[in-house]
Amino acid sequence: MKKVILTSAAVLLLTAFSGCKKDYFDQVPDDRLTLDETFKSRNTAEQFLANVYSQIPDEAAQRFASLNNAGPWTGASDEADYDWSFVITNSINIGAFDASSGFVGDYWRNFYQGIRSATIFMQNADRVTDLPANLKVQYKAEARALRAIYYFYLMRIYGPVILLGDQVIEPDAATQDMQLPRNTFDDCVNYVTSELDAAAKDLPAKPTNDNNYGRITSSFALAMKSEVLLYAASPLFNGNTEFKDLTNKDGKVLINQQYDVNKWKKAADAAKDFITKYVPSIYNLYRKNDLNGNFSPYLSCRDVMLDDWNPEIIYARIGASVSSRQYETTPYHNGYPDEVRGSGGLAATQGIVDTYYTQNGRPITDPQSGYVNDGTTVKFQAPDDDQPRDTYRAWANREPRFYVGITYNGRRWLDTNVGDVITELFLNGNSGRATGGNDYSTTGYIVRKNMSTGDRTQGNRSWVMLRLAEIYLNYVEALNESNPGDPDIVKYLNLIRNRAGIPEYGTSIPVPAGQDAMREAIRRERHIELSFENDRYFAVRRWKIAPQTDNGLIFGLTPAPLPYFYGVIPIENRVFSKKNYFFPIPQGEINTDKQLVQNPGW
Repeated sequence: MKKVILTSAAVLLLTAFSGCKKDYFDQVPDDRLTLDETFKSRNTAEQFLANVYSQIPDEAAQRFASLNNAGPWTGASDEADYDWSFVITNSINIGAFDASSGFVGDYWRNFYQGIRSATIFMQNADRVTDLPANLKVQYKAEARALRAIYYFYLMRIYGPVILLGDQVIEPDAATQDMQLPRNTFDDCVNYVTSELDAAAKDLPAKPTNDNNYGRITSSFALAMKSEVLLYAASPLFNGNTEFKDLTNKDGKVLINQQYDVNKWKKAADAAKDFITKYVPSIYNLYRKNDLNGNFSPYLSCRDVMLDDWNPEIIYARIGASVSSRQYETTPYHNGYPDEVRGSGGLAATQGIVDTYYTQNGRPITDPQSGYVNDGTTVKFQAPDDDQPRDTYRAWANREPRFYVGITYNGRRWLDTNVGDVITELFLNGNSGRATGGNDYSTTGYIVRKNMSTGDRTQGNRSWVMLRLAEIYLNYVEALNESNPGDPDIVKYLNLIRNRAGIPEYGTSIPVPAGQDAMREAIRRERHIELSFENDRYFAVRRWKIAPQTDNGLIFGLTPAPLPYFYGVIPIENRVFSKKNYFFPIPQGEINTDKQLVQNPGW
């Protein structure tokens, strides 16, 4: 594994900057002399910058969201479900949270702390006498980019937020100096994208050496610009009249009411600009051969998440809680060593299982897909197996990404160091509900993507946060809305399908006819390609389809012996209403800042 100069955040945090106040204004160190001392030396200044970096979310730790800013994005999407009641996704899915819930305030407080610390660093870095001038420029740009990214993370969660700019409000400031209204979403977008542009000018395009993996680069900054503009163009924020009542106390509307197709063009241009600048000189879709030297779509789609800093990875988090996530995605495997024994507590839903294509690249609902679900099993050899095994017919002959993403009953486990371990998810199987106690899959499927092929207790790798395939998907989505029929739409969509080992559009599968059909094809491709990568939760919200995807019954398999196990039943009734598009603003902040308005419905 490559090292990074920014090691564990817990080691690098300066205790003088820990703070104990809850308000987002109160993130400045109380001891001003300590602040002065900090920026006298390169060592302590770099530690302070590491403190700024420490707010980057550890999305491998979602079981413990909001610890380390891990979000509930996987289990609170229609892709997955957590077994354990203490996981906050279960509260979100049934609507059992409000503005006073602890996790609601954590993200607000933590990201504003990162924003405040970034500003402090930018304002004081030039005082460090033993820091070379070129590093002062680079480090300030890193802090500027991080500040902008943290604003974007807030915007995804809460909608329009308060922009502080370069303002640092002292912790002992009078209450009247802390009264600030929310900025409009468009203001937030303009600020964040301009800050990312400015930062990118002073950043290297890629890490300068192995010790700098994990630092912000110009490519990551501009990739995040693509993300921000895609959100700004999407229906939730582009002419959304359903949120006309989200206004400041002076009546200012915070989400624009007029649809602007040019926002889609800006998003498309940003994605294409990234591709032009960095592909293929730095990034490319990851492709991997098998042991015989032949291209393997399965290995390519699996190992893009596992092979550290491969050419597709734009950014990854160093020091993530990978072993914790691997505990959730390793089945219980009763009677086997800890190396291959976990909980299987992160379940994949029947919905995502049914979303994957068949091997000929068609949805299972397509009469030409070849999909068969007649309740029987067949002999089928999965792409990572060495022999055919009894497989429920609905799971045979699916596309490679299905086998990357899903552990199903009768599948051979990835780690064969202790011999072949066959996962049994039916009621009394080695990983079934009756066997695992509190550790089992609620749906009869387990998320497999991003699971190591070795010892599940070992987590010595980074956690992918953004990769090139997502930029391609951003590009084709924005292009289809701004310039439907542009040939780049099919070109870049087919690059992803080709790597996935399924037929390209325009070959045995016709190109989706018209903007609406292409929109649905792009959304499905995004759902499959980025499954379990924290995209789906936000995608259905920005598309304004969450009332259809996240409200109502979620399905899985029957917790019963074979063959009854294969029956599909509801496993949860989820709740989604208009207010759930955003988290509420934390109640403590509303109480303190009288200009701060609450999100509708809360």
